[in-house]
Amino acid sequence: MKKWIVLVLLTLSFNVISEVHTPHCLAACPEAQSNNATNDLIVRDIYTLSSNDSTKFTDWAAYKITKETIGSGCNRRWKKDPKLTKSETLEPKDYKGAHDKLGIDRGHQVPLASVCSSPNYQQANYLSNITPQKSELNQGPWKHLEEKSRNIVKDENIQLYVITGPLYERGMPQLPNATKEHKIPSGYWKVVSTLDFDTETIQVASFIMDQESKRKDHYCDKAVSLSEVETRSKFDLFPSLDNMYKVNEELQNRFCPKASQAQ
Repeated sequence: MKKWIVLVLLTLSFNVISEVHTPHCLAACPEAQSNNATNDLIVRDIYTLSSNDSTKFTDWAAYKITKETIGSGCNRRWKKDPKLTKSETLEPKDYKGAHDKLGIDRGHQVPLASVCSSPNYQQANYLSNITPQKSELNQGPWKHLEEKSRNIVKDENIQLYVITGPLYERGMPQLPNATKEHKIPSGYWKVVSTLDFDTETIQVASFIMDQESKRKDHYCDKAVSLSEVETRSKFDLFPSLDNMYKVNEELQNRFCPKASQAQ
């Protein structure tokens, strides 16, 4: 696995467009629509993510939820990502005072509860998987969307694939005690998908949430099209789609049935 990861990093460093396939991405992993950033692609047991050297946060993270990975009670022991140098990522001390001054939490991109029963769940607490999320968002509609995803997996006995990442659509205040240059997201996107083997169709549900979302907001009010997520994130989220599968947005009905009926 380590050799394979090194090969991927070398390929990206020479700006060669290559499809990257990991167990966490349904139709290859996301590809940037413009390749200007310097990123580290990290593949672990519980996720694949692309860490941005400039922003100090992941551009996207992909993970799979199954009945076997879901759990609770795992500790939150924050650590610098051992795969990244100090100049490429933040450290736990950089978040000091952020909650008191900015109302910010350490927000998991790959949620701990979705991988808590995995042997290597502690990898979810590496800071490459953490971004500064406003508490109202992190503990409100973002959390409830993650819970709904796990409930669908348990109730329907299916696997869900999730890709999630930040948006940078306006300037945001910096972490008050961070010593490195960084860029706080103005919002977040999440695309949940499952594969219907009978029809060779990927069903998706897509959401975008602003950092200023309120705790009482409902995630269904944040539902958008896959096309909007790709346009605003500037990523092709399913680059192998044309060659492998069709896609529809029927999964949205299972997240927000009332909204679907109203339409």
